[in-house]
Amino acid sequence: MFVGNLPEDASEQSIRDLFAEFGTVRSIRLTTDVFTRKCRGFGFVEMEGHEARAAIAGLNGKNVNGKMLRVNFEEPREKRGRGRGRY
Repeated sequence: MFVGNLPEDASEQSIRDLFAEFGTVRSIRLTTDVFTRKCRGFGFVEMEGHEARAAIAGLNGKNVNGKMLRVNFEEPREKRGRGRGRY
């Protein structure tokens, strides 16, 4: 799942604690700034399908440290399209 609009003080443990309410978290990948090592505001969480759907329903739009989380299924790269670049 894609998780966006995370606060910069988010850590893997804080995200694991947030999602664990809905099931077992298989993995977490947060993007961090190279220099400050702070969260850049988004990441990816891997859970089982039914648990992921429950997490999306429970967390999408939830206020965490003054920010409304965006949680949804990540689309595979081949389905995202090519954007605005040349074909």
